[in-house]
Amino acid sequence: MTNTNAKVLTSKEGIFQKGDLASTLRTILPVIGLVVIFLLFNFLTGGAMVTRFSLIINQVFPIIISAMGVFFIMTMGGLDFSQGSILGIASIVICYVSKVAPIPVAVLAGVLAGATIGAINGFFYVNRKIKSFIVTICTMFLFRGLIKYLTTNSPVAGNANLIYLDTLGFKLTITIGLLVIGFVVFRFTRFGTDLKAIGAGEKAAKFAGIRTNRTKFLIYVLSGAITGIAAFLSVIHIGSVTSSGGNQLETQILIALVLGGMPIAGGAKVNFLNIIVGSFLYVILNSGLNMMGFTTQMNQLIQGIVFLVFVFLFADRDSNEVVK
Repeated sequence: MTNTNAKVLTSKEGIFQKGDLASTLRTILPVIGLVVIFLLFNFLTGGAMVTRFSLIINQVFPIIISAMGVFFIMTMGGLDFSQGSILGIASIVICYVSKVAPIPVAVLAGVLAGATIGAINGFFYVNRKIKSFIVTICTMFLFRGLIKYLTTNSPVAGNANLIYLDTLGFKLTITIGLLVIGFVVFRFTRFGTDLKAIGAGEKAAKFAGIRTNRTKFLIYVLSGAITGIAAFLSVIHIGSVTSSGGNQLETQILIALVLGGMPIAGGAKVNFLNIIVGSFLYVILNSGLNMMGFTTQMNQLIQGIVFLVFVFLFADRDSNEVVK
């Protein structure tokens, strides 16, 4: 009996050690990768990564903010492929409203537009029981078509005063502020705990008294609203919206989160640092390849290989269900 207990204890300790090691690697590897890739491309481009860092960081802001909303969705085991379309529609709304109302009102309108699309996603996902990736792919095409229709004749321009807000300090302040709020909500509120519980096991979360349907609906609304803020930063940087506004953002976000060590299945293994590290890693990788003169096809090929490597490293193969 003693030997049996000893074997069980040893087995459990081995499992815990293995789990701790995997968790540590999931946290450390993306950070190491970020440092290595930055130093590598800075060397290969003759220091251009440092001299053009302000241009690089301007690309990070919309991705890192939008990625925070998708991070919450992926934490509970869902996916969202409509983020690019949400950003495009919210940007158009901000541009239109900024011409007839104060800029803060235009920003609020963009946030509400994003939240509305998020509510549509949440309704069909929660109330109609349709898989999250199917719902968001449908809304992605629906609103992408609307974006192209609204920008057919010419780009939609915003209030000329918007460009005066395009400063590094302003965008950095908004981004850091949102990240701090998101971190506090994720780590220190019941809402963040409920998200991780749903991702770990929805049935168990229901038995624990968590209102899973309400939480899932609210997180899609919140994600859309957050992307509305990202749209504002995009508008003040570009000044207008074209038919390609927000195009491929959903892919960029997914790649960024996976590069940051985000487990596809979500649950308790997620780490808020995935958002920051992954977004910078993606932008630096993409910018470095462009600076080296790689064609678009070669750039996508290299990114695809890196993405597959990180999926292999961080995929939770013990999970029976990948997305809800």
